[in-house]
Amino acid sequence: MKRAIVLGGVLALTSVCASGLNYPPELPDARAEVYKTVGDTELSLYIFEPASGPDNERPAIVFFFGGGWRHGSPEMFAQHCRHLASRGMVAITADYRVATRHQVKPIDCVADAKSAIRWVRANASRLGVDVNRIAAGGGSAGGHLAAAAATLDGFDEPRENAEISSVPNALVLFNPVLVLGPLEGFELTGFGANKTAEKLGADPIALSPAHHVKPGMPPTIIQHGRADRTVPFASIEAFADVMEAAGNRCEVIGYDGQGHGFFNYGKGDGRYYRETLAAADAFLVSIGYLAPVSEGL
Repeated sequence: MKRAIVLGGVLALTSVCASGLNYPPELPDARAEVYKTVGDTELSLYIFEPASGPDNERPAIVFFFGGGWRHGSPEMFAQHCRHLASRGMVAITADYRVATRHQVKPIDCVADAKSAIRWVRANASRLGVDVNRIAAGGGSAGGHLAAAAATLDGFDEPRENAEISSVPNALVLFNPVLVLGPLEGFELTGFGANKTAEKLGADPIALSPAHHVKPGMPPTIIQHGRADRTVPFASIEAFADVMEAAGNRCEVIGYDGQGHGFFNYGKGDGRYYRETLAAADAFLVSIGYLAPVSEGL
């Protein structure tokens, strides 16, 4: 569905995604900055600033929306960003190319995610961001992108400065896609089971975070519904096993009876949005990104 809006006196069209979110996002309390241009496409980061001034070296987080690498909007994580900005983080929700708007494949989405993280690190001084405390987060396919930036070598844009790392320092993931190929001791089912090189733009194993875990990975929290039929909970347990075997911190919180997308703002009575946000906040406190709070969220 599309509706007309006026931007600077020019009539434009904004679409409403299947999730009910606007694209382009309508985020008047965020500052948009273009982090990448591909052909005629400009990709923006929507930055929510904390009250503290930009001279402070603050932690940051970059969120990637879900939608199967096909659709979606940065608006998905706007409420998460508002909360984390109120807690002192530079909280960012990122646009990236998707199949329905840009006719791309997941390999291109991975390149955009890496570009977004690299841009934040390259502009850290101007943004008042600590280059060693840049987290990545996301839901579903967006969770895959955050994890891919942390695990996969390569897939960076060749025109960017490879000396500036695109690897996040922590991961905050919500029902992420983490297994895209056969894994010892795990039977692949659900969303990742039918992905081919033709669909993904690369061999599934090459884009599968679980297959590229190594020691020294960023500390990670994953929140996932145990009744998720799209991305089975067993795939998260398999990823956590690989992470722990490599000596990495990987905290998994399962939610009984909850399916895919249960954590989203506006879902049901908001209980699981609040619970998952509180758990993400506590994780960020535990790694020194946020100050402790005396009361619950």
